[in-house]
Amino acid sequence: MKRFVICGLSNRAIKMFIGPMLEKFSSQNEIVGLLDIDPQRFLAVKEEFPQLQSVPTYAPDQVEMMVQETRPNSMIVAGRDDTHIAYILQGLEHDLEVITEKPMVTNARDAQRVIDAETNSKGKVVVTFNYRYGAQHRKIKEMILEGKIGRVTSVDLNWYIDTYHGASYFKRWNRVRELSGGLSVHKSTHHFDLVNWWIDQLPEEVFAYGALNYYGQGAELNPSKQDSRFCGTCTEKIDCQYYMRWTNRSEETAVSDDHIKAPLDLGAKYTDYRPDACIFDKEIEIEDTYVATVKYDKGALLSYSINFSVPYEGYRLAINGTKGRIETTEFHEPSRIPFPFPEQQTVDYFPLFGSKEVIHVVQNKGGHGGGDPLLLEDLFLGVDPRRNYEILAGAKAGAYSIAVGEALWKSSQENRQIKISELLESEKTSVL
Repeated sequence: MKRFVICGLSNRAIKMFIGPMLEKFSSQNEIVGLLDIDPQRFLAVKEEFPQLQSVPTYAPDQVEMMVQETRPNSMIVAGRDDTHIAYILQGLEHDLEVITEKPMVTNARDAQRVIDAETNSKGKVVVTFNYRYGAQHRKIKEMILEGKIGRVTSVDLNWYIDTYHGASYFKRWNRVRELSGGLSVHKSTHHFDLVNWWIDQLPEEVFAYGALNYYGQGAELNPSKQDSRFCGTCTEKIDCQYYMRWTNRSEETAVSDDHIKAPLDLGAKYTDYRPDACIFDKEIEIEDTYVATVKYDKGALLSYSINFSVPYEGYRLAINGTKGRIETTEFHEPSRIPFPFPEQQTVDYFPLFGSKEVIHVVQNKGGHGGGDPLLLEDLFLGVDPRRNYEILAGAKAGAYSIAVGEALWKSSQENRQIKISELLESEKTSVL
């Protein structure tokens, strides 16, 4: 029986780890300790999962006590991003397996600390990059490994976050760089890890531009310069297009945006937590738009962009190699796309000489394109022995994804290329 402690009782911790572990994987896994800064969360979690009533609870400064009393094999880290580093380092000090949500930490300096700590520990770090497990993403990895496009020379990746999802990052703690690392770290690490993993090359240099176009006090659609508003109590809702995009003037309180309704749902779970802060507050200090070029150690070039206020959600990808090209387009959250779109998701293969192949990928059920259930199986049942390539991410993969994200921000601020070696002690090893 594998014994787990959970550090950070976030919504993600509850839905992604605690619920599935108790409902599907309890025969081989046991939760023996819970840690959080907010005592109210212990009550909420134990009310939702009565089988945890007898599990002891701990404050953030009681990690040592928790480990001594519960004797875990593994620690799951799923609190706010800036809290990850302390728990990961303490877990490694006790030679535990540490499973952490992405981003592993919020900056490259702390990422290097994790790599160094893991080197001196009998434990290890696993970063839960669930995007790797999506059906299209696994298929692309397999095609590259098969040599379908030869040596990868360039990647074009354009990521689109819609007005619903994008706005959510500016209503919560994510909008403070010190807490999240900014969206080039909090969100884009997913994307950089995918590219690093697909092509198995190490990022070396980054040049980028970034801007705050849609959110913050100076935004074009801000109804007024009033500060410290909350969607749930705001008197200017009818003038806010982000609030009114799915409702009518006569039904302005019947909004279907669960980021706005969330205070009613989460008020009993979290102390003093408001996930509906105004997206036009002056405290917003992170960018909502990036374009970047990344150079890799084996010659590949990545052209990347991300925008957090687009009419639909998804991405467009092309990977070029010496023998051909792979293309795919994904649309996410179809219930929020108000126009026809191709629901059949395919991967298109163009050999350098020959006929195009259209691959209809078999989809899995579950969150994040079917990736979550497969990731959970690898975590709680052991890595699938039928898979002939590495897919679980470790500390170095987490570190390189963070370093690219931090380099984006630094480059946009300093108007110069940033070498990854400025941020990490570069090691010529696989990022897997």
